Amino acid sequence: MSTLRTLDRAGRRRSPATMPGYQAGRPPANKGMRYPADPPRVEEIVAVMREAGESVYGRRLRGLIVVLWRAGLRIHEALALAESDLEERRGAMVVRHGKGDKRREVGMDDWGWEQLRPWLSHRATMPVGALFCVMDGPSAGRPWTASAVRCQLRRLAARAGVRRRFAPQPAASRSCHREGVPVNIIQRQLGHTDLGVTSTYLQGIDNAEIVNAVHARRAPMMPASAGLQF
Repeated sequence: MSTLRTLDRAGRRRSPATMPGYQAGRPPANKGMRYPADPPRVEEIVAVMREAGESVYGRRLRGLIVVLWRAGLRIHEALALAESDLEERRGAMVVRHGKGDKRREVGMDDWGWEQLRPWLSHRATMPVGALFCVMDGPSAGRPWTASAVRCQLRRLAARAGVRRRFAPQPAASRSCHREGVPVNIIQRQLGHTDLGVTSTYLQGIDNAEIVNAVHARRAPMMPASAGLQF
């Protein structure tokens, strides 16, 4: 193997884990595992956003979280966004490579744009490129990687006291459903080809009606003379 292949762009020695074929023949640690639909609650997402802080790194992460949560984008869809894909005046953004590599246009509410705006202001001072990009070193301006994002989200969620897998994107459909957005609109927002997929998805994550109805049941009634004697 040549010396050039063992060095990164900054001239530092590369880890063997970054070499092609390093994982060849090794099954992934999560092979066969299935994660139940268990999206974080609103207060948990907000807690993680607060934990991110006010630095430019925190603004970048908060901006990414609101795009995942309020626009319902998957991580790879959000990381593929370019600055030119955003149209804040209309409240829209273009997903050029969505599920099944299909293009779609999605919306985001005013609160989401408000949270994204501090990062957009800083991003405008950097070279044109990916919306969520690396900020330091020779790779500054290049797309942020999904592995780095997931690592930061796990760490921040733990610091914020969120004791579950932190995935903001599934919470988007639950929020829309609770706010009365029609299922066919949620389907198009998420990029599902089949309305049945969206319906099944919502059934799996939103049992609020069941919980609320049963929780509101009245206490058991009985004649006073019956007592509690058996």
